[in-house]
Amino acid sequence: MNAPDRYESFVLANGENKVEMEIDTRIPSSAIFTFNKEDHTLGNLIRSRLLQSSHVLFAAYKVPHPLVPKFELRVQTDGEITPKEAVIAACHELVRDLGILSREFTKEYELRKMVGATQQQQDGVQDGA
Repeated sequence: MNAPDRYESFVLANGENKVEMEIDTRIPSSAIFTFNKEDHTLGNLIRSRLLQSSHVLFAAYKVPHPLVPKFELRVQTDGEITPKEAVIAACHELVRDLGILSREFTKEYELRKMVGATQQQQDGVQDGA
């Protein structure tokens, strides 16, 4: 009745951008990125990947309100790269890592499935013998 439709928490509205960037003029080489229709999962992944970079001095995120699907990511770099470049590089690294995870998981799953099938065949031969 009063609740918004479920799809509104992950489908962008007309004219709504996925990511918005605002330069933070109070701190050098700093910016605030707002990720719309996302939550803690992506925020923590990007933050942790950013902190692994030697050019990133500070990276943190916050969710302004738990019922609003967005988070704000604050990034400060050492000036050799811009915060935008740091976030883009972190996202590319995350996509690469998640691809590796997917391939490794699929490989292990298929191997275990084959071992399980072999084990069932051996069990069937032993029971019939």
